[in-house]
Amino acid sequence: MSAVSSASLQPILAAPLMLEGISHAFFTRQGGASGGIYASLNGGQGSNDDPAAVAINRERMAGFMGVPSGDLLSCWQIHSADVVTVTAPWSRDQRPKADGMVTNRSGLCLAIATADCGPVLFADSEARVIGACHSGWKGAFTGILEATLDGMEALGAKRARIHAVLGPTISARAYEVGPEFVARFLDADPAFAMFFTPSPKDGHRMFDLPAFIGLRLRQAEVGSFTNLDRCTYGEPELFYSYRRTTHRNEPDYGRLMAAIALD
Repeated sequence: MSAVSSASLQPILAAPLMLEGISHAFFTRQGGASGGIYASLNGGQGSNDDPAAVAINRERMAGFMGVPSGDLLSCWQIHSADVVTVTAPWSRDQRPKADGMVTNRSGLCLAIATADCGPVLFADSEARVIGACHSGWKGAFTGILEATLDGMEALGAKRARIHAVLGPTISARAYEVGPEFVARFLDADPAFAMFFTPSPKDGHRMFDLPAFIGLRLRQAEVGSFTNLDRCTYGEPELFYSYRRTTHRNEPDYGRLMAAIALD
């Protein structure tokens, strides 16, 4: 395998973050070097894909973002509410265990890996502060979104100026959950019932993760929020999906990447 141009990548770009001096992309699974179940733009360093293919894929994404491949930075994501302030690049082996990143340093690209969970990118163009977080149900429930906003404010951002965009995420049409899951949310706040609708399976419900993320951000008084409204489960030609992989009894799955950088 050899490195290839980033020109054929097909990212989904969210207009609300198209601000002067800020680059971002929600990459699809198309345009990479991986094969088989990982075809083709798998950016997951934690997957069982050929590491050489993943390295090529990440190099291509970094090229699209205008940064060296070593400056496309991902955390070891653990479904937490932990956020790190990024001041310098790290190696794969040095990546911190966290699910959110913030920075005010130009040229450092914050990259989130997902395969159904919500990738959220944040930007305050006036303060030149950016953020990114991996928001599955657990992270959204325990505060990753709010913690990312707090981290940005510590660098000089103003919450009322921050734009937040949610990229491809599993939708309520595909996210069936059991009674224990529902009970956890309703015990925290009975109003959370609004995020659950009936499921064909008795005792189960369909959960609207994108809407829950949107509520948490609005309650946190973010300046603006946009949901791209793309379902990872429902568009297999464009997106990886952990749940779809599970339903197909496949041994592993690729990871989508969402990235943001100050020019």
